[in-house]
Amino acid sequence: MGLAALCIVSVCCFPAFAEDYIIGPGDQVNISVWGEPDLTGAVLVRPDGKISLPGAGEIKAEGLTPEQLQAEIKGRIVSLVKDPLVTVSMVGIANSKAYLIGGGVTSGSMDLQRKTTLLQLLASLDLVRADLRGGYVLRDGKRLDRDFYALFHKGDLTQDLTLRNNDIIFLPALPEPYVYVLGAVETPKALPFREGMTVMDALLECGGFTKFADKNKTVIVRRENGVETRIAVKAEELSKGKDLSQNALLQRGDYIIANESFF
Repeated sequence: MGLAALCIVSVCCFPAFAEDYIIGPGDQVNISVWGEPDLTGAVLVRPDGKISLPGAGEIKAEGLTPEQLQAEIKGRIVSLVKDPLVTVSMVGIANSKAYLIGGGVTSGSMDLQRKTTLLQLLASLDLVRADLRGGYVLRDGKRLDRDFYALFHKGDLTQDLTLRNNDIIFLPALPEPYVYVLGAVETPKALPFREGMTVMDALLECGGFTKFADKNKTVIVRRENGVETRIAVKAEELSKGKDLSQNALLQRGDYIIANESFF
C-alpha cells in the first residue's frame, strides 16, 4: 500500500447534520483514506446494509454512525495501511424517515434529510387536536417517554431528542373539548372546556344546584385510557368556603353529576 499517515480520525456530514446520524440501506457515503486512492470514493449502502471496500471486504454499515463506520474501516485496513487517516462523510441520505401516528395529527412519514429534533418536528405540525401530554416516541420497539407539553409550551429542552431513522412519534387526540354538567342543577348542559376550569366554575355557569340537590354527593366522572374514575366532591362544604380542596380542576371530557337527595 501507499503512504502512511498519522492516526487522525474526523467526521464530515451534510451541513447541519448530526454526527449521530444512523446509516441505512440506500445511503451514499464517501470514504477517504489519505494517500490511498484505491480506498477512496463514494459507495452505496446495499439493501443488505453492507458496503464493499478493496482490501477490507464487506463491512456492515447499516446501524452505524459515520464515526462508528470510520472506526470500523480503520480497524479493517490497519494491517494494510500504517496509521491510516480515515474520513467518512455522508454524500446522499435516502433512508432516514420518521413516522407520525395517532389521532392528534395527520398520520404519515417525514424524511430526515438533516438533523431533526423532536422540538423542530412539533413546531412544524398542526397541533390543534394533539394531546401533547400523551405523546411519546417509539424507537426500536421501546417507548421513550418525553414530556411533549413541557418541551413545546415551556421550552424545557431536557425533554428534546434527535430523531432517528424509523422513529415513531405517537400523538393522541385531545379528549372532547367540553365538560358536561348533569343532574340536579338549574341548567344542565355542555360547557366549553378551558384550562384552569374548576368544579365550582362549571356549577356556577349552570346556575348552581336545584333545591333537590344533595350537594355533598356531587361526583366527577372521568375516563382516561379507557379507565373510568369517580371523584367525590363535597360541594356543600366547598360552597360555604370550608374546604377549598374540593374545588377540583377539571379535564376535557369530564362529567359533573349533581345527585338528588332522596329526602
